[in-house]
This record gives sequence, structure tokens and C-alpha cells, in this order.
Amino acid sequence: MMPAATDAVAAAAPVWRGGWSQGLSYGGLGLPLAFVALPLYVVLPNHYAVEFGIPLATLGALLLGARLLDAVADPWIGHKVDTWFGASAARVLLAAAIASVLLALGFRGLFFPAVHGTDALLAWCAALLAVTYLSYSVLSVLHQAWGARLGGGEDQRARIVSWREGPALLGVLVASVLPSLAGLSVTSGVFALLLGAGMLLLTRAPRPRRDGGRDSRTGGARRLAMPLRSAAFRRLLAVYLLNGVASAVPATLVLFFIRDRLQAPAFEPLFLASYFAAGALSMPLWVRAVARLGLARAWLAGMVLAVVTFAWAALLGAGDVAAFTTVCIASGIALGADLTLPGALLAGVIQRAGHARQLEGAYFGWWNFATKLNLALAAGIALPLLGAFGYTPGGRDAGALQALTLAYGLLPCVLKVGAAGLLWTLWLRKESPR
Repeated sequence: MMPAATDAVAAAAPVWRGGWSQGLSYGGLGLPLAFVALPLYVVLPNHYAVEFGIPLATLGALLLGARLLDAVADPWIGHKVDTWFGASAARVLLAAAIASVLLALGFRGLFFPAVHGTDALLAWCAALLAVTYLSYSVLSVLHQAWGARLGGGEDQRARIVSWREGPALLGVLVASVLPSLAGLSVTSGVFALLLGAGMLLLTRAPRPRRDGGRDSRTGGARRLAMPLRSAAFRRLLAVYLLNGVASAVPATLVLFFIRDRLQAPAFEPLFLASYFAAGALSMPLWVRAVARLGLARAWLAGMVLAVVTFAWAALLGAGDVAAFTTVCIASGIALGADLTLPGALLAGVIQRAGHARQLEGAYFGWWNFATKLNLALAAGIALPLLGAFGYTPGGRDAGALQALTLAYGLLPCVLKVGAAGLLWTLWLRKESPR
């Protein structure tokens, strides 16, 4: 048997037996990681613009720079994660504990700066964004690689990802309402407690087997580049990148859209809770869809649903609370596909490349690089573009609000259609459905 085939068979060994106990012990860390992600990527830009008067163009440039720095570091972080897994589970858990402490401290410091004045605030924000993003990246790549190293076929991989992303959506659901109800100080305290609980659960999670195969002895630079040598990974990454930009644009603009276009800030908790609850509840449905359609076709169905939903959102105006709640539910269901299926496809790519339990960190490092690039492009392009069209938070200029509507509703549709075309051309026509 060829080495790649041997590795693929080994990757399918039943390390994961399933069940609530194993699922929660592994997936529990996903809750605080997603909890912190919403304030960092959605609340923080609005917070600095409204509370501290930072211009949107300046804020967009700062966020773009910080996220690009974080994104560039992700492949290196992935390589380090692989070395930690190759050493021992204790090394992995120690690295996760250190990153958790830095993440909790950096998160609180971002929302409660100890300085005043625009220049000092920008410097403070830049420094703590670097600390917070890098710590978050270490934990995210480590968590993703842990799950991928558990192996399995399409159905099992989808279940493992859903156990990670299900608690994650619960975390986002809590984070979507807690800042409005209890304030950012309570939010940062709750996050620290949840992060500690997630780390305790991870110590009880099923541990992937160590693999001392040939790739574990390969030099660091070559190991880092190996994922990019896989044609299947490059194709999947291209689809994921474009689809991610399509999702990141409305995520960046949603609070501005709710407050200024819909003029319904009091309904923010309802909108965000509906979106993330629909995403969490839809994940078992997407896992079932995988059994009938396969991972790629199920993901394509999610993209089509997102296009229809955001096209409708572009037609809404002030006071359309019920309609936008429906939009949030439908787009949340589409979110369930985006969270569950691409990561399971990636785990299969790693298996077929013969890199199971050797290079998961490197693959997810590049994967998260693409994720951060999506968010960087969304913040670095959408916010300055809106500023150029005269939009400012709280404004009521008709032209500026129309620009906001087009950016929030129609731009994601164009990008999603492009991603669906890439998925069909680069993946479904080249890869077998199973």
C-alpha cells in the first residue's frame, strides 16, 4: 500500500467514538473563542467610532493592518502547533493555557483603554489588537487541528466540526446580546470565565494519536509550504477565500445597517440572536444534508440560500423589523453551512494528501490566514468606501444610506455567486463527491 493511502486509512481509525461527553469536551472551547470573535470583529469598530470619535477611514486602515499582521502569522502558528502536537499533549495544553491568559487580558484592555487622545488610542488599540489577535489565532488553529487529527469519513468529520461550531454559535449568541444587556465590563468578565471552562473541558477531550511519519522529520520551511503544494487544497482555499469575503462584508456592516438604515437599534439583540440561533439549530440539518448530497453540494446549497436572502435584505428600509428578522433567520441557516462544511472538506483534503496527524496545524494556519484576509479586506475596503460616499454613523443622508444598503445587501450577493461558481468549477467538477 502507498504511504499516502496508509496515512489515509490511519486517519480514519475510530479515535472519535462520538457522544455528548466527547463532543462537549472537545467542542466546549469553541464557545469562548466565538464569544470573543463577535465583539472583536463586529462591536469593536463601532465602539471606537462612536465612543472615541475615531474616523472610519483611519479605523479601517488600523483594522486592516492589524488583521493582515495576524493573518501573515497564522501559517507560522500552524507550524508551531504541529510541533507541539508532535511533542506531547501536555505541550499543546500548556501553549493553550498561556494563549488563553493573554487573550483574556488583551480583550478587556481593548474595550477599556488606559489612554486618552486619538493618537494614543490608536497606538493602544494597535498594540492590543496584535496581542489579542495572535493569542486568539493560537487557540483557534490548535483547536481546529485537534479536531482534524481525530480523523474519520465525511459524516464523522462533519459531526466533529459541528461539535466545535455548535458551541461556537452558542457563544456568539450570548455575545450578541450580553454587551447590550450587561455592558462591556461584564462581557469581558464572562468571557474570561468561559475561556477557563473551555480549557478545563479540553483537558478531558479525546486526544489524537501522535504520528511520527516522514513529514514530522521534514524541515520547518518545507512543512510550512507543503499545504500549498496540494492542488486540492489550493482549489478549496480559493473557494473559501471568496466565500469568506462575501460573509465578512455584512458581518462588518450589520450594526451600521441596523442602526441607520433600519433605524431599529433597540432590536439589535433580537436580530443577532435570531441569526446565530438559526445557525446553531441548522447545523444538525446540514450534517444530515451531507449524508444525502455530500459536503460540497450541501455547501453549494448554503451559498444559494445566502444569495436569495441578502438580495431581499437590500430591499428593506426603516422600520422593517419583522422582515429583517426573517432575513437574519435565513442567513443564519446559510451560516450553519459555512461553519460546518468547509472545515470538514479540508480535513478530507489533509487525509487524501497523506498528511493526517502530521500537518493539520500547517493546513489550518493557511486556512485561518484566508479567514483573516477576508475580515481584513471587509474592514479595509468597506469602511473607507462608505466614508468616501459620505456615510457616517448616525447620519441620515439618503445617498449615503443607499451606499450602505448596497454594500450590506448586494455586494455579498455578487461575491457569493462568484464563490458558488468557483465551487462548481474548481471542486465539484474535479473532486469525487465522496
